[in-house]
Amino acid sequence: MTVSVRMATFETAFGWMAVVWTGERVRELTFGQRNVEYSTRSLQSNVEHALAPNTDQLHLVNRIQAYTDGTPDNFLDVHLETASMSGFRRRVVQHCRRIGIGTTASYGELAAKAGSPRAARAVGSTMAANRFPLIVPCHRVIGSNGRLGGFSAPDGIRMKRRLLAHESSMVAEF
Repeated sequence: MTVSVRMATFETAFGWMAVVWTGERVRELTFGQRNVEYSTRSLQSNVEHALAPNTDQLHLVNRIQAYTDGTPDNFLDVHLETASMSGFRRRVVQHCRRIGIGTTASYGELAAKAGSPRAARAVGSTMAANRFPLIVPCHRVIGSNGRLGGFSAPDGIRMKRRLLAHESSMVAEF
């Protein structure tokens, strides 16, 4: 059985994004790009023969656009392609997804929840390699001293601050 690769590119309040699916699982998401070409060029996936998204996948695109416009969404129901990740990285991703909108967790806290309390640096490298930003909200992971740490998205720390402020305004409205 051949599993199709599908891709969507779209513009949001946080720049151009691209999402790639393998079957019904998100393989990769990129965001914050200045145009459609950059959004596809920044992907790690080979999308040369990608198909257009199906109806369910377009629903996720709409949800992401709504999130960037200010509608809270935790994306916990979105299935991710994590088969190539180690068990530790999968646990980190799983726990990171549970960090609520408008809140943060430290790298050390996330390491402890993933079962490796001394692995804060490994959590940092997992977040730096995050192929699912926004769906796996790595922008909510900060240093134990309250510092924001790094952020590999375009505009780096400025984008991380922007996302955290955006989510704080979502929470303040409720």
